Amino acid sequence: MSGLSKGVEKVEISVKWDPSPRTEQATDLDLVAATYLADDPHGAPDYVVHFDSRSPDGTIYLNRDSRDGLGLGWDEVMILELERLAGRYGRVVVGVAIQQRGGRRTFADVVRPGLRIREGYTELAGDDFGGVRDATAATVAEFVRDDSGEWDFRSGVRGFDADLEEFPRLMGASRQA
Repeated sequence: MSGLSKGVEKVEISVKWDPSPRTEQATDLDLVAATYLADDPHGAPDYVVHFDSRSPDGTIYLNRDSRDGLGLGWDEVMILELERLAGRYGRVVVGVAIQQRGGRRTFADVVRPGLRIREGYTELAGDDFGGVRDATAATVAEFVRDDSGEWDFRSGVRGFDADLEEFPRLMGASRQA
């Protein structure tokens, strides 16, 4: 008999930050999601969703996109409808990358960054990127499909020194224990 849990079904991942001082170029954080096939969960992503794209089937999409952190509340919001994702996918990794226009920027250079991951009204994780201050990008969530087809959430922020072009190729690598 299986448990009563349905696994993770529909998730909202949000990031926020305060605008850069007027004397500096605007800071732009981007949410990025990469999908991996069940038979190659740590290989190259099958597709990547970011500010300029959405998933081919509409199951992963950016609901809000900010280029400067201006505005109230959460500046970037990505929705993952995992329960609708085709059975050939076994893993989804989500990350945040800092646009590197105008020179190298790390999370230490971002004013008051924040992360929230939730399913419905339940907060699954939150972070301020303090553990990856010297990174230019970070993975923030991993979703893995189990043998019964349910999605399991694995939290943890892991930093990378990569730009938005390189980051999607690196973010799916196996985690070292």
